[in-house]
Amino acid sequence: MPSTFPRESARRLGYDPQEVDRFITAARAEFDRQAGGLRAADVRRTAFTMRRGGYATPAVDAALERLEDAFAVRERETAVRAGGERAYYASTRQLAKEIIGRLERPDGKRFSRVGFSRIGYSVPEVDRFAHEARSYFEDGSHVPVERVRSIAFHPKRGGYSEAQVDLLIDGLVETMLAVR
Repeated sequence: MPSTFPRESARRLGYDPQEVDRFITAARAEFDRQAGGLRAADVRRTAFTMRRGGYATPAVDAALERLEDAFAVRERETAVRAGGERAYYASTRQLAKEIIGRLERPDGKRFSRVGFSRIGYSVPEVDRFAHEARSYFEDGSHVPVERVRSIAFHPKRGGYSEAQVDLLIDGLVETMLAVR
C-alpha cells in the first residue's frame, strides 16, 4: 500500500514510515472487521519511533485524529445499541464528574507529585490547562478536542505525575468525543 504521507527531508525527524504503515493498515482492517479489538483510546495512545526522513508528523497526527474520531463514533453507536442512549450518556456524565472533581482541586494539588529527583510535568502549566478544561465544563468555553489531544507540558523536577495527568487528558478527550 503506497503511503500518502509526505516525508521529512533526510536531515529532519519524522515518524518511522514502516511503523506508521503497519499501524494504519492494521487499524483500517480492524475498523472494517468491526471486531472491537482496537478502540479510540488505543489510537490516541499510539506512538511511533522518530527517524530521519520519516513521515511528517503533522500529517500522520491528523490522520490518527480522524481515525480516532471514526472509532469513537462506532463505539458510541455500539454502546447506544447495547444499552440505550440514556445509559451511554449516564456513563459519560460519570466520567465528566470524575474529571471535574480532579479539576476542582487547588493549584499545586491536582495530582500526585513525583519526588524532587524525578521528572514530572510542570505544575504551573498543568494547572493553567486545568483552569481551561474546567471552564469547558462549567461555562461551555470552547476548547477544541485537537488542543487537548496535542497538549504538551514541559518536564520539571518534582512535577505532577505524568501517568495521572495523561489519564485525565485521555478521559477529557473521551468525554469530548462522546458529546460531539
